[in-house]
Amino acid sequence: MKIAVLDWKTVSNGGDISSDALEKIGEVNIIPATSADETASNIGDADIVLCNKVLITREVMDKCPDIKYIGLFATGYNNVDIECAAEKGIVVCNAGQYSTNAVAQQTFAYILDHFSRVRDYDSAVKDGMWERSPLFSCFPIPTAELAGKTLSIIGYGSIGKAVAKIGDAFGMNIVISTRTKPADCPYEVTDMLTAAEKADVITFHCPLTDKTAGIVDRDLLGHMKKSAILINTSRGGVVNEADLASALNNGDIASAYLDVLVKEPMSPDTPLKNAKNCVITPHTAWAPLETRKRLVEIVCSNINAWLSGSPINKVN
Repeated sequence: MKIAVLDWKTVSNGGDISSDALEKIGEVNIIPATSADETASNIGDADIVLCNKVLITREVMDKCPDIKYIGLFATGYNNVDIECAAEKGIVVCNAGQYSTNAVAQQTFAYILDHFSRVRDYDSAVKDGMWERSPLFSCFPIPTAELAGKTLSIIGYGSIGKAVAKIGDAFGMNIVISTRTKPADCPYEVTDMLTAAEKADVITFHCPLTDKTAGIVDRDLLGHMKKSAILINTSRGGVVNEADLASALNNGDIASAYLDVLVKEPMSPDTPLKNAKNCVITPHTAWAPLETRKRLVEIVCSNINAWLSGSPINKVN
């Protein structure tokens, strides 16, 4: 089996992830990155195509008739023309749940950043604030406990469940809004606007679909408390960036923490770049070393299951 890996650089950071497991499966062509006009030529006569964010369009599949399997180094698969792959009998498999722990962890890094203000106090101390203080404890920057705060979670898949569990451990009140009412959910389940109204923190862990595109808009933001914070680690397209920037600049909500944007890498003209109280990280929530090792293990397991005639994590 010939395997083309189209954007290995999105998985391995300076060689910290080995491709040995892939090389045990077949003849591997490791390509650090692939532009749109290189996709078909980089695939060539490969049977198996592996990628993270490279677009695998109908045109690409038409030019590469040997493709039998597309494996994703990701949970999302909106970069693949699923309908075309199904027509051509190409199996597409994603890597679900590999990043649950990491994304939940980063979600709470944002929450703790907002409520504990560690960065702000560190900067103030280094500017001499504590040296000038007449008291042993100097606390001019307001902080707050998480216990008793309402955490509204949009989407209740594996990441949403992990975030709820951590929030519960902190003593937060958990509110869930999800497309399908979950069975045996121990938390309050409600519609999204009610969840937004109740939230001290609202965090998005839903897939990007026609129904979720732009759901963080002027209407939803208008239902939030001025003291509330918004977190998005799902997909950038969930947010109407102009509406969110406006809400931040007008003080309609307290702050936003974003790990994803509509356009990635970030466009210099995104309205969120200079928005007030907006923290942006460059799509890093999924990227701890342990998480990426797990990702490669899942991708290899998917290929081996397909080769054995019993594909897993199939999305088409």
